[in-house]
Amino acid sequence: MALIAPRVTPGLPADDARNLARSLQDSNDITVFVDGTVHRLPDEVRDAVVDLLGRLARGEAVTVSSVEEMLTTSRAAELAGISHTYLRNMTDRGEIPVEYRGTHRRIRLADIMAWLETQKKSAAGNDETTSE
Repeated sequence: MALIAPRVTPGLPADDARNLARSLQDSNDITVFVDGTVHRLPDEVRDAVVDLLGRLARGEAVTVSSVEEMLTTSRAAELAGISHTYLRNMTDRGEIPVEYRGTHRRIRLADIMAWLETQKKSAAGNDETTSE
């Protein structure tokens, strides 16, 4: 599921595409300047930027979109430290939001992390109550 609406950029005009392709030829060294400050990109990000620029250099239209990590119920239960069955029951009761991909349930990583945070707060609140 996209977090922000995708941005679609049409392919570059032929002259711009050729110039960009020439600049990228035999190089994947990308320097990024933000407000005059140089930023070194992590390898995965650099590769994504080079791929994006390469597509534009070929005159292709591109779409840039954010993707939220979706977990299987097994992975979400493992991450939360609970049983798969308990997690499924919580999704059935609406305690944790779930999306269906066909017949398979998928849970957002952010939703599991939020649930874990509420559990920590509840546990901390109970600790304070019992120590008084």
